[in-house]
Amino acid sequence: MAGDKQGGGQPIGWPGQVWLEGRTLVHLLGEQTRPTHMPRGPAKRTGPGFLNPAMAPARTRSILLLNDALEHNWLVRPDQSIRVLDALCATGVRIRRWRNEIPAQAQHRLRITANDLDKFALDWAKASHSTHPPAQSVEHEPEDDRYGSVSEQVFDNGLNFRNIDARIAMMETGHQWIDLDPFGSPVQFLDAALQGLSRTGVLEITATDTAALTGSSASSQARRYGAKGIVDVYAHDDAVRLLLATVATSAARLDKSITPLMALFDGHHVRISCLIKTSREKASKISDMLGWRVREEDIPYRFVQHPSAEQVKRASGPMWIGPLWDKDIAARMTEEKALELCQATAEEIEKMKMEGLEWSDADVEYSGRELRRSVRYISDAADLMSREHLLLNLDSLPRWAGVGGAPKLEKLIASLIGAGYCAARLPDLEPLLITDAPFDTVLEQVRNKAPSTK
Repeated sequence: MAGDKQGGGQPIGWPGQVWLEGRTLVHLLGEQTRPTHMPRGPAKRTGPGFLNPAMAPARTRSILLLNDALEHNWLVRPDQSIRVLDALCATGVRIRRWRNEIPAQAQHRLRITANDLDKFALDWAKASHSTHPPAQSVEHEPEDDRYGSVSEQVFDNGLNFRNIDARIAMMETGHQWIDLDPFGSPVQFLDAALQGLSRTGVLEITATDTAALTGSSASSQARRYGAKGIVDVYAHDDAVRLLLATVATSAARLDKSITPLMALFDGHHVRISCLIKTSREKASKISDMLGWRVREEDIPYRFVQHPSAEQVKRASGPMWIGPLWDKDIAARMTEEKALELCQATAEEIEKMKMEGLEWSDADVEYSGRELRRSVRYISDAADLMSREHLLLNLDSLPRWAGVGGAPKLEKLIASLIGAGYCAARLPDLEPLLITDAPFDTVLEQVRNKAPSTK
């Protein structure tokens, strides 16, 4: 049935049910349960054209990141456009949110291509785009491809839809921005994505094979990523660093280097965004950023580049041991910015209700909370995550400190800052502290702030 149309040229099952993500109307298949706000973990797939609402925060952050590149011109010059590709766009929620939620004054600089091999899902993307076009009409002339041939791109009010293999879509034109969001592991698409980027570009990758990345599935981890893991409180951070190492080594083979802009473990997936540059010199130095996390007796862990045979037994890796974020960019990912770009106004919601949206006052409140959650703690942690830091799980600190319970994370952060150190909470479901304070100092503060057992 994939790609079949019903009367009027619309996809089978259209219009389904209407949902609002950010400030963009989304059509869900009728058999998909109405999403809840701020869902956690992987959702049950209901067939082609399925939308996973748990990925909404990642899509929100992609809007903020792309907007930041346009606003602060750290990717291309102010007079240049950015060729953006969502290689596996499914029903096109991300590409439509790019068009709807990035400010109007920057839209003319975006050349957005949406690709998917699933024609059924792509038909839903096209139907959604034509039914709810962006507020500002954007048209572009076709551009030459990277081989000098005239491109077959046909922009439909600012979006170019392609129905080909993702690897071909990534390779046929030099893009400055590629989003790669496959089902499961991204490794089969990685080389094509890196080769499809211009000399300087941004690669955003989602990986949902967290069992392999965290080490829960040791065989899959070894086979896909060439690594070994330890399933403990550092498994999420290990997963992020392991995916970065995989991208970095793949890039180095193509004479490219990576600089992480934002890398997070978010619920059930890893999401990384990297600036990729062609540079043999920097690619040759990739080994400086690779190493192992060794669990120790005097401190929870330390990174080493060349562990001994004994250390490997209690280590995970090899992984990326360098910075995970860009300080300036992450500092601008605030809750205020997320609401400014992505929250629908009261007037917009009333108009959407006339187009079929069922949205209550509670929905308005919950959607605002979801937008804030998408970037919560990021700006506070921007400095530490861009340099060397110590990552600590709050629940494990009482054992190290020899006390009966842990203080509240907010109080511990405040006490470390008061003592002259930097400290913040890492965005994660677990209570994770990042700080530049020595471990002994952290333990001293835990003992001082621990709840009394009397």
